[in-house]
Amino acid sequence: MNRRSLLKGGLLTGLGLPFVGMKDVIASPVVGRKKAKNIIMMVSDGMSIGTLNMADIYSNRIFGKSSKWLGLYRDNKAVRALMDTASASSLVTDSAAASSSWGGGMRVRNGSLNVGMNGEKPQPILQKFKEKGKKVGCVTTVPITHATPAGFCVNIDNRGGQDLIAEMYLGLKFDVMMGGGHKYFGEKRAGGNLIPKYLTQGYNVAENRAEMLALDKSKPVLGLFAEDGMPYEVDRLHDQELIKSTPTLAEMTMKAIELMKDHKDGFALQVEGGKVDWAAHSNDLSGLIFDQLAFDEAVGKAIEFAEKDGETLVIITTDHGNSNPGLFYADEANKKFDSLQNFKRSNTWLLAQLNQSFSEQKIIDLIKENQGFEMKSEDVKSLLVHFKDIVPGQLYNESNLPFYEYGKILGKYTDVQWAGMNHTGDYVELTMFGPGSENLKPFVKNYELHNFMLKAAEMPEAFLVKA
Repeated sequence: MNRRSLLKGGLLTGLGLPFVGMKDVIASPVVGRKKAKNIIMMVSDGMSIGTLNMADIYSNRIFGKSSKWLGLYRDNKAVRALMDTASASSLVTDSAAASSSWGGGMRVRNGSLNVGMNGEKPQPILQKFKEKGKKVGCVTTVPITHATPAGFCVNIDNRGGQDLIAEMYLGLKFDVMMGGGHKYFGEKRAGGNLIPKYLTQGYNVAENRAEMLALDKSKPVLGLFAEDGMPYEVDRLHDQELIKSTPTLAEMTMKAIELMKDHKDGFALQVEGGKVDWAAHSNDLSGLIFDQLAFDEAVGKAIEFAEKDGETLVIITTDHGNSNPGLFYADEANKKFDSLQNFKRSNTWLLAQLNQSFSEQKIIDLIKENQGFEMKSEDVKSLLVHFKDIVPGQLYNESNLPFYEYGKILGKYTDVQWAGMNHTGDYVELTMFGPGSENLKPFVKNYELHNFMLKAAEMPEAFLVKA
């Protein structure tokens, strides 16, 4: 094989992409130049390219069909670019600065929500859309007060002030806000229970799936479906009570669209698969892949609506990579990766069940029952070493569970390995479908999306952020 052939086949294969000609990667917009009456921005938070690839591989191998996102590429239905994700303070952004770049049109330091390096407070994009008559909202699988939704909504120096963000939302009167984070609104909130105030100010409040499905468009909506983040999809799928009580991201997305789609001036909606990021931080493979697939289901619903509607721009992306997982040296039959279909529980759930008092065999049996593989004795011993510093009787939580060690061990049984446990500075996938997508350049900086969305919706020039 000559050097050119090696580069042509080996490099692209190493990236997890088939070799294609240039004409195959230049997609044509489905619609011509037209105003985007509606905008749906979909964010798989913390999604490295390996996460996108593995979810697609899994979908193809187990379900016999492409993921919805990569299906847009395969069918040449969307426009594709790379996006630079840096913040004002670092090449590696956090979610607050990343969402603020889209929401406020300028880069801010990590940890800040739409407060610039010199104290600037640009008007967040959902406030702009609301001011011009659109219905607006956010749905997410993490607290609705978390960094990514908040970056489209508010100006605050510290993303950690979620109690305050919950109060700020009340004054904004946005139309649909749904996700987790009940503890920042209800009786457990440090500053007092806000839910009665939301009800007094005319909101419908939903606290489970049935209540969400029953919502109508007569009032603005606050949906709170978990105390903190919503359950990982793999855990929800194997818990009948969670299936009954907790909506999926796709269901929340469809409901949000239903509640806003008939508004004469259109709507703007942010949809976040927030627990993709949490799973990546925890090196939690089943948490990661099944939440990415749940996000992908929501993508499919948004595209389905946009195809019928003809006036909706759908933007699909991530705010940054995280931990850069990928398939490494997979066995010839790929049976190890395929075994992911036997996982019934996330690493987070599983590790929280373990106790130092358990025998090796009890741990082996627990893992076999909930993740479908038989862990070797030496790996169990290695895992238990990392529990030794936990005080007997202490509640295990996400701060003291041995995620890194378990993720590393799991690589032996799944062929998936991780580069670390934190955000990365990779350029990321940016995909658009619908009116305005024809204006997407092949390479953009994250803050450029703010004006891009405003221009696609033909918002007033005065709303554009000046360079």
